[in-house]
Amino acid sequence: MKEHLSSSSVWSSIGQKLHKNKKNLISVLLFLLLAALTFSAICKGNDMTEVAKAVRKMDAWYLFGAMGLGIFFVSAEGLMICYLLRALGNPIAAGRCIKYSFIGFFYSGITPSATGGQPMQLYHMKKDGLKISESTVVLMTVAVLYKFVLVVIGIFMLLFGYHPLKNYLGSYMWLFYLGLLLNTVLVIFLLIVMFGPKLFHNIVTGAERFCVRFHLLKHSEERIEKLSGFAEKYRETVQFFAGHKGKIVAVTLFTVLQRCSVFFLTYLVYLGFHLKGTDALTVMMLQASVYIAVDMLPLPGAQGITELMYKSIFMGVFPGTYLTASMCVSRGINFYFLLITSAILTVMVYIFEQKCSRKKPAETAEYN
Repeated sequence: MKEHLSSSSVWSSIGQKLHKNKKNLISVLLFLLLAALTFSAICKGNDMTEVAKAVRKMDAWYLFGAMGLGIFFVSAEGLMICYLLRALGNPIAAGRCIKYSFIGFFYSGITPSATGGQPMQLYHMKKDGLKISESTVVLMTVAVLYKFVLVVIGIFMLLFGYHPLKNYLGSYMWLFYLGLLLNTVLVIFLLIVMFGPKLFHNIVTGAERFCVRFHLLKHSEERIEKLSGFAEKYRETVQFFAGHKGKIVAVTLFTVLQRCSVFFLTYLVYLGFHLKGTDALTVMMLQASVYIAVDMLPLPGAQGITELMYKSIFMGVFPGTYLTASMCVSRGINFYFLLITSAILTVMVYIFEQKCSRKKPAETAEYN
């Protein structure tokens, strides 16, 4: 009987891994397909030899500065995670939290609507011994502020720069409105979930009942108790942050800096090509409009539409060949360079964890 149960659990584990790997493979293939189509669209109608020449003429200092801002953009999320976890009494190293942010960036980049980032962050935070309830609140707080700052920037742009924004965006103005609306709705929903403990408890227990009803899980009183305990701990953590508004204000201000860093990145590219005539605020506003428009679209990395919008909006900023060259550099840094960096770090983390998991049984056996 024991052998039968053991065999069943093994096959169940294998099946779960295959299902997970299949989902990851589909995400990667979809990402690569979109990347190929995007690259093809970029090449079409452009003399890539001239584009390459323009890129080679770019000032190296500005290029490295832009790359540094890209690294800061991702790392800043890790610093905010670290700050909030320490506020909850977890003496965690900043480097470990930066690791979570790069892992999140990688999985967000290859999954539609960036849905894969936070679950993988939670997985690694749990493996490092952090409480799921606290990690959930911290990641949700960072996500809410991230979206909230983007919404505020979008509203500010409409109030104080509507006419130039409309002139530059042209036919893409509706996409900007849609992106701003979707981000606003998401922020409101997340705030209701965060500060509505009963709603959050109902969501958690309702999800459990749904899984039991459709035979995805077996009924378990122990699981229900654990979920109720999780919801209670979640409520306590939210109340802690609600009582420490200064920390939320600090993270909000740092989020503004983080957001502006990736917008300013494009202006560094502009300066790197020794171009003049457009001020930093205009370039940052246009780059922000692209982010707002594509942020919620169900495409891995918002590939394709981001490049199309960039070429249309920045046509009046980057003349001739510099338009495609600037897009290749700025998009190459703020997405593809960061994605490759995140992928390398994620693989390194995976290899390290595998080595550790193999060492533990060996050490245990030797000790016994």
